[in-house]
Amino acid sequence: MNPKTGSDAMTMFLPQSPFVQHLGIELIDISEGHARLRMPFKDDLITVGDMVHGGALAGCIDIGIMAAAWAGERVPEQLRGVTISMAVEFVEPAFAESLDIVGRRVRAGRSLSTCAVDIVATNSERLVATGLGTYRMG
Repeated sequence: MNPKTGSDAMTMFLPQSPFVQHLGIELIDISEGHARLRMPFKDDLITVGDMVHGGALAGCIDIGIMAAAWAGERVPEQLRGVTISMAVEFVEPAFAESLDIVGRRVRAGRSLSTCAVDIVATNSERLVATGLGTYRMG
């Protein structure tokens, strides 16, 4: 894997990640400091009835932080990174609907990026959850 940009790295990495694939998340769009992903509704991600489990939503926030941190031209010497802190606010439940994961990089330092993520129900456009996190690259 020899990505020329951080966006290339995400385009290559996401389809190969077992956890990302378990959630069914697909990259929709990625540009400098912004990433949009989508998680389709799946029965194995529910908690009760047709409500999406909060752990799946937290996983979406984490993946959105990572994608936003990598989004753009910058590529570290070593292709590795990790979310080092994350806060999640559950706004309202998600029911039987695909979810858009919209991440943006708020600040980028040499190795740390602060990123914000909104999870929005795709069809109803309801805000389901929001998060803020710090990601370390390299």
